[in-house]
Amino acid sequence: MKRRALTYRDAGVDLSKASESHRIIGKLIEKTFSLRSGKFGEVVGEYGHYANLIDIGSGRALAVHADGVGTKVLIAQLMDKYDTVGIDCVAMNVNDLICMGAEPLAIVDYLAVEKSDPEMIEQIVRGLIKGAKIAGVAILGGETATMPDVIKGAVEGKGFDLAAMCIGVVYQDKIVTGRKIVANDVVVGLQSSGIHSNGLSLARKALLEEAGFSVFDPLPNSKQSVGEALLEPTKIYVKEVLEILEKAQVHGLANITGGAFSKLKRICYGEMGMYLDQLPEPQPIFETIKQVGNISDYEMYQTFNMGVGFVVVTPRESSETVIKICKKANTQAQIIGKIVAKKGIVLEVSKGNLLKM
Repeated sequence: MKRRALTYRDAGVDLSKASESHRIIGKLIEKTFSLRSGKFGEVVGEYGHYANLIDIGSGRALAVHADGVGTKVLIAQLMDKYDTVGIDCVAMNVNDLICMGAEPLAIVDYLAVEKSDPEMIEQIVRGLIKGAKIAGVAILGGETATMPDVIKGAVEGKGFDLAAMCIGVVYQDKIVTGRKIVANDVVVGLQSSGIHSNGLSLARKALLEEAGFSVFDPLPNSKQSVGEALLEPTKIYVKEVLEILEKAQVHGLANITGGAFSKLKRICYGEMGMYLDQLPEPQPIFETIKQVGNISDYEMYQTFNMGVGFVVVTPRESSETVIKICKKANTQAQIIGKIVAKKGIVLEVSKGNLLKM
């Protein structure tokens, strides 16, 4: 009997409902933008991009974003290892912020715990500091809340949630939105470090429930355990992207996070779309999730980064500069496709197998 294909919805995440929720939120909060019109802090961005922007004078804008680690915290609890999720928290914020062309400056974090555990908290903060050093941002402070009635986790007494807000700055004539993208620009993909911090609900459903793996079991075709592969910190792309912005023509930037490759629609305006036909081989963690969960290619590529953690859209003549800068920063990068004058994101994941996002 053929197994039913596992989906993100089976793991409790309905992307269509999430999109509808985002639409409702945007419609409501956009009404507040006018409250700063004509004043210091006037909103100069738009809802729905990777971050938003406010005017701070002298031709500059402050970029603001907030994000968290998600259910990756449950893997940390099962592994009893907490010194890497802080890196993920920093990464999830700064990687979105740089999509606007902004330089990240500072972070404040929010840590909610089931019980106050000084040793666990110290490990989490050490991860935040390591991520901050990689990204070149200051941690200004934050909030730690003990909420036993609200916060529960995979291990009793070890429940926690970790999120942060990040600010950055960009000259308004250097803001990157994707509106400069034109047909025949190339799409350069920057390699991910693994699963990053998205799709963990589906990954846990497939690996720990469907396949019955323990986090300490060896991951097939890998030198890591299942837990180690899932806990691999999100790669931080700040250093290379800021240099790319300085030395190459950049028409669009995208962080491949929740919604994975469907997120690329955010930077495609008008009739512009993408045809991605040179995608890299995904890391072993993705193939194992796909196999044990009997997950379709479409579901995989709209849930996981599949080896591409960040995207730079640039004229073809600038692509070599982009790739060289990435190589210098020990980030593997390659052209993965091009811009086409047709709406939509199309991925060729194998010969003749086209996915339309």
